[in-house]
Amino acid sequence: MKNIFKLISITLVSLFVTFSFANASSGVFKISHDLGFGKDTNLDAITKGRLFQVVIMTQNRLVRKDLKGVTSAELATDWSANADATEWTFNLRKGVKFHDGSDFDAEDVKYSLMRVKDPEIGSPAKKSMSSVTDIEVVDAHTVKMKLNTSFADFPLLLTDYRLRMIPNGSGDTIGKTGIGTGPFKVEKFDAEGTTILKANADYWEGAPGISEVHVIAIPDGQARVQALLTGQIDMNRYVPFNQKKIFDGNSKFNVSVIPTGNWRGMVMRTDTAPFDNAKVRKAVRIAVDRQELVDLVMGGAATVSCDTPVAPSDQYRMKKSCPQQTATAKKLLKEAGYPDGIEMTIHVSTKEPTWPTIAEVLQQQLAKANIKVDIQMTPSKSYWNETWMKKAVAMTRWNERPADSALHEIYHSGAKWNESYFKNPAFDQNLADARGELNFKKRKAAYINAQKTLFEEAGTLIPYHVSKLVVTSSKVKNLDEVEIFSVRWHTVTVN
Repeated sequence: MKNIFKLISITLVSLFVTFSFANASSGVFKISHDLGFGKDTNLDAITKGRLFQVVIMTQNRLVRKDLKGVTSAELATDWSANADATEWTFNLRKGVKFHDGSDFDAEDVKYSLMRVKDPEIGSPAKKSMSSVTDIEVVDAHTVKMKLNTSFADFPLLLTDYRLRMIPNGSGDTIGKTGIGTGPFKVEKFDAEGTTILKANADYWEGAPGISEVHVIAIPDGQARVQALLTGQIDMNRYVPFNQKKIFDGNSKFNVSVIPTGNWRGMVMRTDTAPFDNAKVRKAVRIAVDRQELVDLVMGGAATVSCDTPVAPSDQYRMKKSCPQQTATAKKLLKEAGYPDGIEMTIHVSTKEPTWPTIAEVLQQQLAKANIKVDIQMTPSKSYWNETWMKKAVAMTRWNERPADSALHEIYHSGAKWNESYFKNPAFDQNLADARGELNFKKRKAAYINAQKTLFEEAGTLIPYHVSKLVVTSSKVKNLDEVEIFSVRWHTVTVN
């Protein structure tokens, strides 16, 4: 009997050890970033130079979207509003700690979100918090957010991937430390080299299955593809579709096509001739064959967009067709005082691998409407600082945002990153009306009216929303086919 008990004890210990080992973090996951902000690259999620790939792994939000895109709990467990949706109360998850060992509480929430509104910081996420007038700390695990208007969709706004929680008072250091409550901790930050993250064994959702993440700076898009092929990185979420055949059927890689609300396009400054004329801007945009762009650039893996930044899956998306209208484009140019057409230079870089191809297709399409296009290649490393929002015409890209955030940040007259310098009081009023409207149908109508205005007058060509070609090493397991900010890292492993 004694021997039996001894055998059982040994077996149980063995099982425990095996279980513990199996569930311990192991393996190194290597990814890249494009060094888009050069020396300004940092770990502060609310700044222009945020290192996106790191902050989403190190810092949590109050609210996130689940794997089906539905608003769900993260550091807030639940929330409720008063009768007119001008006050929102959020209950916070208990027992959560920051990477420095300090407790996460309501003061951290107030500090993190109100900091976004600080005019000295000049955060591009400021518009996401523009309706918040105050955040009241009710107790250690409860906050009440007070708004300047009724806002029925306010929790959806908090899913913005930049609205991350950081320790109270850490604003001066967060850009280098990246301290948050997320599944990984910053071990070493080197924006121009390799940033090293370590697994947070005490992560509230469960310890990551990966022991380390290496985030490697690779500015050029084609170089990132080569890095994946040679094993320097384990994942590339931006592989051009014309290179899909390189990976198809290769047992060393897993290939996924993921629909997104991300888009690629071209921006014209509305304060610069000839694009200060709305008819010229519309002429350029309707002279484009968007489906041909989808087919030639994306291999069909994209959704045509009629110059709206609102994601195809968003409930407020405008439904509209926008076929190529060459004759109408010529007519608009004539009415604008350009009967012989116009000449324009598109500034492009390889920071986004598809940009040069988009520009080449546009060059051919626009020529049919007497719009002569010259393509000017510019350095990738300094593109966002020296080309974007500086040149009259340049390529652009944006990641998915809720409809309200996208429309405000890209087009509102007061938006810091209004890349086309678009100013339209009626458009701004449509957005204000939408935020304050509690009736869903009326709120949707206001957002759609705003998008209709963009189709008539905007300076940004948005031909499609991309389906992302994501290629990972076969060593990577349990990586859901979702946008990277929706990945649940405690399930992912690398063998």
